[in-house]
Amino acid sequence: MFKLNEIKELIKVIDESSVQELEIENEGSRLTIRKPGKTEIVQAAAAVSAYPVANQVQTVPQAIEAPAAAPVQEQATANSNLHKIVSPMVGTFYSAPSPEAGVYVNVGSKVTEKTTVCIVEAMKLMNEIEADVKGEIVEILVQNGQLVEYGQPLFLVKPE
Repeated sequence: MFKLNEIKELIKVIDESSVQELEIENEGSRLTIRKPGKTEIVQAAAAVSAYPVANQVQTVPQAIEAPAAAPVQEQATANSNLHKIVSPMVGTFYSAPSPEAGVYVNVGSKVTEKTTVCIVEAMKLMNEIEADVKGEIVEILVQNGQLVEYGQPLFLVKPE
C-alpha cells in the first residue's frame, strides 16, 4: 500500500517533469497519476469526430458560431485579473465541513490567505484548502461532491 507522503512526492516529481502519466503496481496496490494537459483536449475533440452522431454534427457548428467575439474578449480580460484557487490533488470537492454544516464560502465572500474555502477528500483524508490570496470570491467553478483533478481551478478570486 502506498503512503500519502510517497504519493505527494510522486505527484510533485511528475508535475515538475515532462512525464504525462505514471502507473505503478506494488504489493497488490495500483497507483496511476495523469497530468491534465493539451493531450486530453485533443483526444476529446478526436473522439467527437471519430464517432459522429447526427445531433453532435448539428450541435458542434452551432456552438462554434454562437459566441460573439466581443463578449469572449471581455470575459478573457476580466478573467486575466482574477486569481485561481486550484486543487492541490485529485479527490472529491466538498464545500462544507459536513453535510449539515454551512458552506465555507459563497460568491461575494471575502477571504484572506488563511481562509479555508473547501475540503478535497483524497484516500479518506480530508484536506482543507486555503484561499492563498486576499480578496473576494467571484465564481465557484465546481459543485459539491464533484471529483476534481490536480491543478483544476476551484474558485476565481478578485484580489485586493
